[in-house]
Amino acid sequence: MGESTKSPMSASKYYGILGISKSASLRDICKAYKHLVKKWHPDRNRSNQAEAVDKFRSINEAYRVLSKKKREETELLKSDASKTPRKKDEEDDELQISSPTLLSRTTSRISPTVDFYTSMPCFSVSGASTPTTPGTPVSDNLSKIASKPIIFSQSTSRRKPQPIEKKLECTLEELCNGCVKKVMITRDVVATTGLIVKEEEVVTIKVKPGWKRGTKITFEGKGEERASTFGADIIFSIDEKTHPLFKREGDDLVLGVEVPLVQALTGCTIIVPLLGGDQITMSFDDEIIHPGYQKIIPGQGMPKPKDEARRGDLVLQFLVEFPSHLSDEQRFEVVSILEH
Repeated sequence: MGESTKSPMSASKYYGILGISKSASLRDICKAYKHLVKKWHPDRNRSNQAEAVDKFRSINEAYRVLSKKKREETELLKSDASKTPRKKDEEDDELQISSPTLLSRTTSRISPTVDFYTSMPCFSVSGASTPTTPGTPVSDNLSKIASKPIIFSQSTSRRKPQPIEKKLECTLEELCNGCVKKVMITRDVVATTGLIVKEEEVVTIKVKPGWKRGTKITFEGKGEERASTFGADIIFSIDEKTHPLFKREGDDLVLGVEVPLVQALTGCTIIVPLLGGDQITMSFDDEIIHPGYQKIIPGQGMPKPKDEARRGDLVLQFLVEFPSHLSDEQRFEVVSILEH
């Protein structure tokens, strides 16, 4: 005898598993089954998969028993009312209930292999209606569907690998005035034949005035390709070459100037080089240059990236050259001068 002949206590247990009443229709059973499959499918309960597997088995068993019982009750009612013409609404309802699309998902995905499925036939629900053979009762088709476990499938999608980072070295002059860099990229790509081939490409990078170390320029999909992945992104990161004279601090430039002690105390005129090759002359006749003394020249630093018309400052840091040795006579003269 089939599952439908089980005791009322057993049937009540199955109603409880699906969370429906005994008066529920076949449509209600289908809806409850669809909801619980989505909730307790093992793929969605990785943290407690053992419990999910047990729940999933119970849900499948309850659906199979109750749906078969409801179909038998429906067939019995049909045999008693075989002479009564069926209403069109009832025909539409039965067809809709029987359609496996009630169990479908909009986005299908392949679940990882689960041990309890290995010895069982599988039915992949992809959202398409299952065709029925003319003359075959719709309820028979539903019975075949209900007797097989449902595996939610997912087509293998191409992933995007981690981006590739490369340094792009620039001089301070290039970062001050802007420039155009051309870089050759050699990479593996997937040809139309499916083979991996080498490809060379020249990419152009327009360096804007004022760019700083760490500025990133991204070329999407210009990296290595594989059959199962898209091309990786290539990210070029600006790196500043060491300058023989200037040091950059934000938008400012710092220049160290060595001055002999006698000039630092008596005054001097110095020629200050600027980034780019120009020079300016500065006089310090009325100033005493001491260790740690600084002079700021406004507007002679690096351009500001957000407003290229404005520039940072040039900071002169003076280094006073002290003598390493003094004779007794020189010491006496220094003392006499400083005392007065």
